Amino acid sequence: MYDYDVLFIGAGPGGYVGAIRTAQLGLKTACADGRETLGGTCLNVGCIPSKALLHGSEKFEEAADGSLARYGVKLGKVELDLSALQADKADAVKGLTGGIEFLFKKNKVEWLKDYATFKDAHTVEVAGKMVTAKNVVIATGSSVTPLPGVEVDNDKGIIVDSTGALALAQVPQHLVVIGGGVIGLELGSVWRRLGAKVTVVEYLDALLPGMDGEVRKEAAKIFKKQGMELRLSTKVTKAAVKGKKATLTLEPAAGGAAETLEADCVLVAIGRRPNVDGLGLAAIGLELNARGQIETDHDFRTKVDGVWAIGDVIPGPMLAHKAEDEGIAVAENIAGLTGIVNHDVIPGVVYTAPEFAGVGLTEEAAKERGEIKVGKFSMLANSRAKTNHEPDGFVKVIADAKTDRVLGVWAIASVAGTMIAEAALAMEFGATSEDIAYTCHAHPTHSEAIKEAAMAVTGKPIHI
Repeated sequence: MYDYDVLFIGAGPGGYVGAIRTAQLGLKTACADGRETLGGTCLNVGCIPSKALLHGSEKFEEAADGSLARYGVKLGKVELDLSALQADKADAVKGLTGGIEFLFKKNKVEWLKDYATFKDAHTVEVAGKMVTAKNVVIATGSSVTPLPGVEVDNDKGIIVDSTGALALAQVPQHLVVIGGGVIGLELGSVWRRLGAKVTVVEYLDALLPGMDGEVRKEAAKIFKKQGMELRLSTKVTKAAVKGKKATLTLEPAAGGAAETLEADCVLVAIGRRPNVDGLGLAAIGLELNARGQIETDHDFRTKVDGVWAIGDVIPGPMLAHKAEDEGIAVAENIAGLTGIVNHDVIPGVVYTAPEFAGVGLTEEAAKERGEIKVGKFSMLANSRAKTNHEPDGFVKVIADAKTDRVLGVWAIASVAGTMIAEAALAMEFGATSEDIAYTCHAHPTHSEAIKEAAMAVTGKPIHI
């Protein structure tokens, strides 16, 4: 009756993972995506290329600023070959996107190489052809939120979005980042390490919206120490390009006198919005919520029978790993199994140096729910961090005052993104702070800071 049992629209982390899992469960599966390569924003112009540039820029800074000399590594004049760094980034992207294509072939997932538009709940048009499926999963991801008055043109390389900022042909003298969130700080830190002066303009009074308040304050101190200029509580109202320069008009967020700021590159990074345009949702009677998202039930069903949705197009954090887990869950639900995602335990990471990571509730949110206990341990007192000359940061464990159950964990450390997995696992199993405190951790490791922070919840840390 149908061409496929399941059709995924979008081959990003949610769509490609979901398609592979669905095929593994024995269902005839296709995935429609119009990019030249699979993997969506994350693999092509997001998570993966940005990490390649972050890693490469860290290596360059280590060599250029003389910090390697303390380890007996003495270098002469250090020069940046940006084209080589960009080539390394491209190689990482090529390898991983090609890997997904291999997995599609291995699992017999058919890649329909164009964008899909609904004609009815079980029929989509792809490349001028009608394709039918018993179940259709919307996994179209998100794209950059535009800023009124600031027009992005990646080809010119003066006012760019995250895609353009990954592909700059030269290091800007002055880069202005509009938005103090994850993307802006990660890409801003790349170009700062490679030699740019970086100014971050953020509408709110603190960086990293959504993270724990203490982490946000510490982030400002760390990035200032690294040389970034922070313009908090400030909005950009207009941008004008003349020649190879951009002039921004700034105003206090609360209102006040305007001023101008000149830059030779501007990165617009104020957030992302769901990709729903062109899907033909009106044809199936599917409406969006006030934030432009598709609402689903616990199993990722939309209100239209046979149509499901996952990832950035539904409520929740716009994170690749959230979409992946939802892709697996929706596949299992379609196959008649039980697919579940615990949205209370989804870690978030900022891959700067140091890294910022958290899972669960912030201290502010936890206090609103009831009485809590908080334990904190400084990385300055962690033997591995101290040995590695990585003193910045801390770990904070937030627990319920009565049950001792862990409600949230926040970390700033060179490897916080890896450390936070332990906290997420503990919370998934309903651990108490005492459970973590009495779990033996290898010494010397950065993760001992999580153990010590857990010990500090009950007032008994050892090394501080």
